[in-house]
Amino acid sequence: MAASMENEKRYTDNCTVLEPLLLPDNPELLYGKKDGRVSPENLMPCPICEAKICTAENREEFLTHLVKDHKLVIADVNLIANLKSYCLYWKERFKQQPVADFCSIVRTSTTKEGELGYYLLSDVHPEDKELREFLQKRKLEVVLAAQQRERDNETFCRGCLFCREQFKGNRSDLFNHMAEDHSFNVGQPDNLVFTNEFLDILEEKLNSLQCLYCEKVFRDKTVLKEHMRKKQHRKINPRNTLYDKFYVINYLELGKNWENIHKERDITECDFEDTESEDEWAGWEETDGQAVCLYCQFSSSSTDKLRLHMQELHDFDLHELKLRLNLTYYQQVKLVNYIRRQVHLGVCIGCGEKFGERSVLLDHMHHSGHSSSVPDTSEWDQPQYFFPTYENDNLLCQLEDDEACGSHGNETVIAEDTPTLSSVLAEEGLRQEILRNY
Repeated sequence: MAASMENEKRYTDNCTVLEPLLLPDNPELLYGKKDGRVSPENLMPCPICEAKICTAENREEFLTHLVKDHKLVIADVNLIANLKSYCLYWKERFKQQPVADFCSIVRTSTTKEGELGYYLLSDVHPEDKELREFLQKRKLEVVLAAQQRERDNETFCRGCLFCREQFKGNRSDLFNHMAEDHSFNVGQPDNLVFTNEFLDILEEKLNSLQCLYCEKVFRDKTVLKEHMRKKQHRKINPRNTLYDKFYVINYLELGKNWENIHKERDITECDFEDTESEDEWAGWEETDGQAVCLYCQFSSSSTDKLRLHMQELHDFDLHELKLRLNLTYYQQVKLVNYIRRQVHLGVCIGCGEKFGERSVLLDHMHHSGHSSSVPDTSEWDQPQYFFPTYENDNLLCQLEDDEACGSHGNETVIAEDTPTLSSVLAEEGLRQEILRNY
């Protein structure tokens, strides 16, 4: 029993990464409850066993349970429109047929001979794809219905965020007023949804003396207003995914947000443009996305600039480490994800000491020289670090992959063919149970 508890503690401390990181500063999630109280809607049913895990703040606890206890990984879990309904569906299916009938098998270099490896549940299987599309369509229907109710609502009553004027009736009057009189434009009111919640968030930020665009905090309202006026920051931060929920465009296509859709539109429009000569594109340079430093907020689209920054400020050279430790591409990926996770948790990668603030951690690592003190391979060369710690980590796209630095022969990821099975979405009882979660 003691050994089991120790193993569980070690596993929890390692903080397995299963999806883009969205952890609170002090996660307190427990199996089935938080602070002794939990509401049923915050309990996620395990699709394999009878466990129900609290996911009120994040899904990390639930996904860790799936990997640790059942060796099950759900692919692209952040793109599933309703994870609870998704799990309820597969719970019923797994009662009818084995898990292996629906999943690919993933084997890694740490999988021992005779071991099965990990089950990967993804939309590669036609039934999973159909379920994801069904849930996405249902979510879109719910969002459009809510949007129509808000459009038709004539009892709307709200004050302007920037002056004392009150607006009653249609919500568009308030948004048009803020756009025309205060140059605060959040787009067409008819493209918004859940507007009361949206305005609550904006109002809370302003009351906390926080700029809506750069999100810096100021000492008083006068300084904040002057800053937003001079810097033309009377707009929301387009990179803050908190606002994605309030724009209908983000619900239109599975796995695509407004940025993806606008890029596709731009490309389509360019295809129809009448260009006189290819010389117009002379000097065009394609750049990668902004990649963020492993230790601080510095970012750059240039691989060389980012590498030089980490060398000079943090004494960390990933290229030198790759050559010295003979790292394969996949080992580089795992090392980056490991460092990302440790820094997020405030843990020094050199000595393992934990700090409460990022700035204190960085000062410690800088003065002690622990920024470049990579621990033993066994500490970070683990399968859980195949999964990215942060969403859209462009540093992973800049990693070098060449045969001169180690062999890829030991890194095997084998996907087995899965049989095409009939869907049970047609079963009315299960459909109703899924729809009740919306």
